[in-house]
Amino acid sequence: MYTAKRSGTHIKLPILLLVLSSIVIFNGCNQAAKNSNTEEWVSLFNGQDIKNWIVKMNHHEAGENWGNTFRVEDSLLKVRYDEYDGFNMQFAHLYYEEPLSYFHLVAEYRFVGEMMPDAPNYVIRNSGIMFHSQSPYTMPINQDWPISVEFQLLGGLGNGNPRPTGNMCSPGTNIVYEGKLDTTHCINSSSKTYDVDQWVQVELIVLGDSLVTHIVEGDTVLQYSKPQIGGGVVNNYDPEVFQEGKILSEGYIALQSEGQPVDFRKVELLNLEGCKDPKASNYKSYFVKSDPESCTY
Repeated sequence: MYTAKRSGTHIKLPILLLVLSSIVIFNGCNQAAKNSNTEEWVSLFNGQDIKNWIVKMNHHEAGENWGNTFRVEDSLLKVRYDEYDGFNMQFAHLYYEEPLSYFHLVAEYRFVGEMMPDAPNYVIRNSGIMFHSQSPYTMPINQDWPISVEFQLLGGLGNGNPRPTGNMCSPGTNIVYEGKLDTTHCINSSSKTYDVDQWVQVELIVLGDSLVTHIVEGDTVLQYSKPQIGGGVVNNYDPEVFQEGKILSEGYIALQSEGQPVDFRKVELLNLEGCKDPKASNYKSYFVKSDPESCTY
């Protein structure tokens, strides 16, 4: 049998091919493992415009960005009111165009400037990230808030009193907190207080309807589960959409406008739902929810 020489050592060709094949397979497996562990984050904000987003404002039809409320300047996504004559309870939300169920969202925000003088007092240094929200196209023109769950964003008032951010608020919804159904509209997190003009990084991990985790500057500050339709706060909704007790396992993400200027410089998403078959080319080890139809081979 033909042999090859390497460094004075005789190696039978079939054995050499076997060794080389093993090296190739080993390297290939290592690369596949590396690829399966590499997180594929997607930036929902392109730094240039609000394409792929939908505006819905109270007193306006979906798609109308009245007063240029949501805009992109200096690579920041800004919420502004300089083109308003008055606030007129025009609460607004900017929706990402696709509904989501299992995901990890990271955003960075800061409060700037002064709130609209005729906005309600509670909106001072107050904004939010809505999730599991109804579609903006299912909201009547005069519906003030979307039926959704809110990752509330609050800023310190400079008076030395604690004012945590990353709280849970529930317009038109309830959640299960500490093992029981909780109908409290807002539940405070355990976060620190962050003052105006300070960039704050927040994370939201949503696993369908099973577990929701709020993280502020790397610290887990609140957890709950089973978001569901119910409760109050939302006005002028479509009764067919408000299905009392319906568990919310998916919905839209939206950034909030309540009358307080705020900037966002990062809105990134890691989808946690996808192909969980290790034989597939798009398998990811970090997926939580299986989507067999998405697998490619």
